[in-house]
Amino acid sequence: MGIIERISGPLVVANGMLGTRMYDVVRVGKLGLIGEIIQLRKDKAIIQVYEDMTGVSPGEPVESTEVPLMVELGPGILNNVYDGIQRPLEVIRAKTGTFIGKGVTADALDRKKRWRFFMEKKVKNGSAVSQGEIIGYVQETEQLKHYIMIPYGVEGKITGLRNGNFSVDQKIARVTKAGKSTDITLMQRRPVRRSSPFKNKFRSDEPLLTGQRVFDTFFPVAKGGSAAVPGPFGSGKTVAQQQIAKFADADIVVYVGCGERGNEMTDVLVEFPELVDPKTKRPLMERTVLVANTSNMPVAAREASIYTGITIAEYFRDMGYSVAIMADSTSRWAEAMREISARLEEMPGEEGYPAYLPKRLAEYYERSGKVESLNGAIGSVTIIGAVSPAGGDISEPVSQGTLRVVKTFWALDVALASARHYPSVNWLNSYSLYLDALKDWYVKNAGEGFVDDRATAMRLLQREAELKDIVQLVGADALPDSEKVVLETGRMIREDFLRQNAYDEIDTYTSLAKQRMMLSSILYFGAKANDAVSHRIEADKITKMKVREEIGRLKSVKEADTEKEGKQVKEHIDSEFKALLKEYQADVEEEKA
Repeated sequence: MGIIERISGPLVVANGMLGTRMYDVVRVGKLGLIGEIIQLRKDKAIIQVYEDMTGVSPGEPVESTEVPLMVELGPGILNNVYDGIQRPLEVIRAKTGTFIGKGVTADALDRKKRWRFFMEKKVKNGSAVSQGEIIGYVQETEQLKHYIMIPYGVEGKITGLRNGNFSVDQKIARVTKAGKSTDITLMQRRPVRRSSPFKNKFRSDEPLLTGQRVFDTFFPVAKGGSAAVPGPFGSGKTVAQQQIAKFADADIVVYVGCGERGNEMTDVLVEFPELVDPKTKRPLMERTVLVANTSNMPVAAREASIYTGITIAEYFRDMGYSVAIMADSTSRWAEAMREISARLEEMPGEEGYPAYLPKRLAEYYERSGKVESLNGAIGSVTIIGAVSPAGGDISEPVSQGTLRVVKTFWALDVALASARHYPSVNWLNSYSLYLDALKDWYVKNAGEGFVDDRATAMRLLQREAELKDIVQLVGADALPDSEKVVLETGRMIREDFLRQNAYDEIDTYTSLAKQRMMLSSILYFGAKANDAVSHRIEADKITKMKVREEIGRLKSVKEADTEKEGKQVKEHIDSEFKALLKEYQADVEEEKA
């Protein structure tokens, strides 16, 4: 038991704390506010408090719980909304109303609800079990089995294992080793600051398909990979992440709102429960966990929210699931670190951020990966982090520290956003280092033609950008017809393929098969246009063809009609170019006559 000596915002200095450890959770003041020890100096502990300190005074007691910040993991964690330290917001609201009261606590998992537990057939009473081993499952949703695993650090002979209905804190078995027994329940606790152990880490060889054309076709992120989405205010970072959270082909989605505006998180909390998973046709929340830590919540809890989210993601990864975690945004997390660092009077680094900022960013993103867990299951965690640099300047420390460790960079452009081009991803500045690793997967699942089409489209977009600079100087009429065709094809790729309406019922999600059809149709038109120009047909006549409108409407084609519509459009391209060529030949014959 210690005594508060000094208070500086969310930072508390307490003396009489000899024997405590770094990162132990403590209860601060008479209200029992939740805090965490982040520095020790002899018998003094420096504590960051995750709640509002208003009304707390020096001289009040501080009590250590002697355990680090941990999360509860078990059945019931899905379809739930937590704050940064895993307090269930629905339960808190029932206790204190709209705003979270001081010192209020609640169990992260419902202790009253009973779950039907089924033993694994290969696990027998009396057999030896080790940490991470699956001993049974709970059918948490219609689509997802929640596997029950032996907690880390526990191994020995299992006894008392049985099927039945249990609450998450009831004993379902006992593991004994060297006379020491550990009760096993449906839930377990894990510290948030330590990554979960695993056997092996593999190279990512499968893309995380998102249904967003600019990501899936041009700049994919691998399952088990990492991506950064930097962009200024209003460029569409949150909408882009929400789209990925809705439609990514991950088994589990963890969405962390870290220091974002309350109205944005409200949109998520209101919208997500109403959404339907396009794969299972079940409510999307059945595979989603939301962690909400808005900008008006205590600044120290932002750091906790990031670690809470990734620990939940690793838990499901260890079951063999593919997990995608959205962190929106890591800049707010870094700002919280900067504020705490300043109150600790640490030597500031660039722009006032602590010198250990790059290390913390690297440690966080390195928790992504495709791994073999201790029980032999293959699972993955994909991290997609938004970065909010002031004024969109990505030369600032958070953006640069992030770009050093992630392999996919989606550069959001405020000029594109102002032109209502969404997702506002700049195709010339963005990149994905996973393209070579994913090539075989794309060839197998989308065909070699898809990989070639992507490369052709990128060359056209780069050439179009060069020609647009020339056009600004001399005008489009000065260009030869072959270059005019490049400009038109590039425009079609930008407007008819890359631009995607997140609020359109059909265009909001595009399967890989439809993406291939749309892109191949545009490039087929471009190839026919080049052939026509080589036969001296004017580019102006090509740009007035009716089939261009049909290509533009392909984004509104339903998924079930993809193949039929794609075939029909190519037939119309053939017929219109044939008619154009025939008309040109007739004009030539007339001139000769």
